[in-house]
Amino acid sequence: MNWKAYIETNDQILVGKPIIKGTRLSVEHIIGLLASGWTEQQILENYPRLSKESLQAVFGYIQDFLKDGLFYNEPLKSA
Repeated sequence: MNWKAYIETNDQILVGKPIIKGTRLSVEHIIGLLASGWTEQQILENYPRLSKESLQAVFGYIQDFLKDGLFYNEPLKSA
């Protein structure tokens, strides 16, 4: 999945947060919906400008950042 075909940043939209191209929906917002229990189907029904591929691109984007260690500030500590 080439997430770069679906995800972009633009300083004029949402202060440069990564968004799904052609929308004002941030990657952060989509991940928040999923974390709140929304299903892929619910997201697609409520945001008809999105496609299954654009949602897959969100996951590809997150995966690349996790793989490169860009989300880690310090190791998580166990209790």
